[in-house]
Amino acid sequence: MSQHYLPVVPLTREAFMPYGDVIEASSQVKHFTINDGNTERYHDLAHIDPGHDGKAIVSIFRGLPRTLPFQVSMMERHPRGSQAFMPLSGQPYLVVVAPEGEPPALEQLRVFFCQGTQGVNYRTGVWHHPLLALNAVSDFLVIDRSGPGENCDVVGISPAGLIALPE
Repeated sequence: MSQHYLPVVPLTREAFMPYGDVIEASSQVKHFTINDGNTERYHDLAHIDPGHDGKAIVSIFRGLPRTLPFQVSMMERHPRGSQAFMPLSGQPYLVVVAPEGEPPALEQLRVFFCQGTQGVNYRTGVWHHPLLALNAVSDFLVIDRSGPGENCDVVGISPAGLIALPE
């Protein structure tokens, strides 16, 4: 059986728009000076959605580095709220996403290479792979939902896709 390699592309606001928000300090977002000129505020970078009867919570996830090539054989989604990840360790990482809706097929998976200064916010219901840290143990500030009801659907991907970074 042949391996299906998933192309890896750089994370940009435009390319990630169908799946959620890119969180980063850049000239492309609304920003302004505060605190008597001492601080630049990059404002309202993600639509945090705790869903009906939920509340937004802040956690830290510590991810072990994944070894490449890496096989993508499952995806998950959070049908009741969004989920934002902001790297704290300055290390690059990967994001695998697919559109919200029915469980994704292999052809729908998109892989983004994220710089250690870029965060992502998955829109409610968007399929994504769990944390894919690279290079080193990495901490992420995570803003997601706490509240009643099941908020994590997991599905298998068959055949699986393979991620390898270009040399």
